[in-house]
Amino acid sequence: MPIKNRFAEMLPEITAWRRDLHENPEILFDTHRTAQVVADKLTCFGCDEVVTGIGRTGVIGVIRGKQDTMGKVIGLRADMDALPIHEATGLDYASKTPGAMHACGHDGHTAMLLGAAQYLAETRNFDGTVVVIFQPAEEGGGGGREMCADGMMDRWNIQEVYGMHNWPGIPLGQFAIREGAFFAATDQFDITIKGRGGHAAKPHETVDATVVAAHLITALQTIASRNADPVDQVVVSVTSVASSSNAYNVIAQEVHLKGTVRSMSPAMRALAKERLTAIARLTAESLGAVAEVVYHPGYPVMVNHAAQTDFAAAVARSVSGKCDPAPLIMGGEDFAYMLEERPGAYILVGNGDSAPVHHPAYNFNDDAIPAGCSWWAGIVEQRMPVA
Repeated sequence: MPIKNRFAEMLPEITAWRRDLHENPEILFDTHRTAQVVADKLTCFGCDEVVTGIGRTGVIGVIRGKQDTMGKVIGLRADMDALPIHEATGLDYASKTPGAMHACGHDGHTAMLLGAAQYLAETRNFDGTVVVIFQPAEEGGGGGREMCADGMMDRWNIQEVYGMHNWPGIPLGQFAIREGAFFAATDQFDITIKGRGGHAAKPHETVDATVVAAHLITALQTIASRNADPVDQVVVSVTSVASSSNAYNVIAQEVHLKGTVRSMSPAMRALAKERLTAIARLTAESLGAVAEVVYHPGYPVMVNHAAQTDFAAAVARSVSGKCDPAPLIMGGEDFAYMLEERPGAYILVGNGDSAPVHHPAYNFNDDAIPAGCSWWAGIVEQRMPVA
């Protein structure tokens, strides 16, 4: 099954949908316009059921095949939300919302799944049921978790679930995937170092929270270099340092650090949390200060299931001719919650030589649409073939 001619014919229409979404980005769960656009199109396509408000602003569309001899149900998921970034592409269809843009290609994901839904509703050439899932708040809000908590999997009896993300640097329309751990667990932390402030001319009368912070920033890197097995990935990043003083001649009373911990296994995730907490408290104590640690668990490791990964790769090869092994990715992906509830797989589709995701100059490549739509359709038609 190479790229379907139908998607080549639909490309201008799907591109127009994508660019409309790009012009009107919405962040986290505030995807009301996007959800309405999606729901209206699914209704227009003739989906058997369209439900809004799942996981707050998620949308579900149900498409039944021309046969249903085995009761098979497959879920296909796309994310809808944008990022709080000011766009710098200069495109004719650039974001009309200051401080928000589709810098990760979720507009493309949504448009591709809509295209596949229209085709599947037209043809219904499969034995079973497809549930198309349009999810809000992938970018830090845990919309996938919220849709699962709303009972989505059981309500529609979803048995397998598949997701896709565009990826700059992979040749346009090509695919890549890996079995097992794929995207990292992404936790966050806040550390408040409390010392004793004073005059910069009298450091001996203070407990310098800034010096403690400097020691701590370096010490936290020993989690990766000396606590972790070298083959078990972990990244600890202090991303913000804020002092209670902004004067040249004042030693700060407090310094606040924040950052992220990214890991690829539950054991490493637990170890990183334990070591970060201990290092922060004991480093501060050794220098006469106090460190208060607040640890915020984020998305879990996203793990592709073996059989579904093999199948997803086979469909990708049938579309584009090959499917390369994907690298481990230390970014987070809340499709992990859906893969914790049901077997499935997540694949990357090439965006070509573009700016990276989460960059103000990024733009989804519309020429990837036929390949992405064909993969979605192939998942359904090859997993649930009509006898």
